[in-house]
Amino acid sequence: MNATINLEKHFPVLLNELVSIISPLYGGTFIDCTFGAGGYSEKILEEISNNVIALDRDNSVKRFSTKLQTKYKKRFKFYNLKFSDIDQIKDKNIKAVIFDLGYSLNQISDLNRGLSFKSKGKLDMRMGLNDFSCDEVISKMSQQNLYKIFKFFGDEKYAKPISKKIVKFRESKKINTQSLVEIIESIKKNKGGKNKSTKIFQALRIFVNKEISQLIKGLINAYTILPIGGVIAVVTFHSLEDKIVKFFFKEYSEIKNSSRYLPYSTSPKKYFNTTKKKPIVPTSSEIKINPPSRSAKLRFAYKLENGCDFENFISNFNYLINIENLSFDV
Repeated sequence: MNATINLEKHFPVLLNELVSIISPLYGGTFIDCTFGAGGYSEKILEEISNNVIALDRDNSVKRFSTKLQTKYKKRFKFYNLKFSDIDQIKDKNIKAVIFDLGYSLNQISDLNRGLSFKSKGKLDMRMGLNDFSCDEVISKMSQQNLYKIFKFFGDEKYAKPISKKIVKFRESKKINTQSLVEIIESIKKNKGGKNKSTKIFQALRIFVNKEISQLIKGLINAYTILPIGGVIAVVTFHSLEDKIVKFFFKEYSEIKNSSRYLPYSTSPKKYFNTTKKKPIVPTSSEIKINPPSRSAKLRFAYKLENGCDFENFISNFNYLINIENLSFDV
């Protein structure tokens, strides 16, 4: 999960907008939870009073982190960790926690990783520190479980016929990236719009990398380690991610009555302050330079109080976590 970029060059999405949010907090430690090629980290480190702790589950990005470590020495640290493990970071001067939930060109263009429908050969999709690959999912999951993955993680209208055809096809042949694309296109052959494989590949990436539970746990742990006054900023790239982040901030930034008949709130604490109700989106000029940024949304909130248990947040998305925990048949 890293900054989405165009086909030629790395562009950290909504960089100027993010800087405008965090710059009043300069003079402390900033956690870049999705380091990627280091675009956000490098920009933050330009201010000499700032320190950055960067995380990434993809160990291949160490070549970028080594560059920053050499340049900024004591002000930059990198850890090969999932951002759900952010609670392992011990620093009392954290000013902001930043998540960018896109994929980088370095990851997508590596055809051996199978993240893209343009990849060749074996399906993989592992971002690092994984329990299984996409190949195992396609080879072993039941039709019903594949349907759930495609339906809920990809919002794929043709989830049922695609899952049925996958199970039928694998009875006689091994499914690789090319054959999966062919199966999808055979079901959606008369459908226009974006690439026909987009939703299925999105769903599989989410499942293989447990992106839903990673995001939920990551947000909660970011809140836990962040001092009061600090900010959590998240850039999302598809509706499911944005739905989770929007609920996280909105649910705990509004005071609600336990009953609509009561004249006052029985829950007096707000845990976040959201200064903007609507997400920040890229300008037309940014989209022109970097077309994949068009789906990006930036949401942020400032921490007001400690002690939130996030029970409603977890229960609201527990059905998605259950799908991520579906078991293989063999």
